[in-house]
Amino acid sequence: MFLPLMAQLRVGRGSGRPRTRPDAVRADKAYSSRAIRGHLRSRGIKAVIPEPDDQKGHRERRGSRGGRPVGLDTADYKNRNVIERGYCRIKQWRGIATRYDKHAVIYRAAVVLNAIIAWTKALSDMP
Repeated sequence: MFLPLMAQLRVGRGSGRPRTRPDAVRADKAYSSRAIRGHLRSRGIKAVIPEPDDQKGHRERRGSRGGRPVGLDTADYKNRNVIERGYCRIKQWRGIATRYDKHAVIYRAAVVLNAIIAWTKALSDMP
């Protein structure tokens, strides 16, 4: 699910074409696979993903063949809660939280509609 999402990712900027490569990707331990880290490394994207304890143990048991430990910017990782709060806000919609929609296009449309409503509310709350 991660790799197709990265293929569709667009990071907007002030003017011009949006970037297709973010500076960094913050994720939790579930996204700490070799394939995801390799994909991010090949595209020059910084991975802010902690290493799970079981992967640490496997690497340490292999000794020098296990490779280097994963570098983690802990200050940057602390900002991941912003993303988690956004997901919690999205999941307030029952259809999104329970995943009633059978087609990915309809599910994505509901998420986009939810984001537009949240964005307009944020704009109307501005002084």
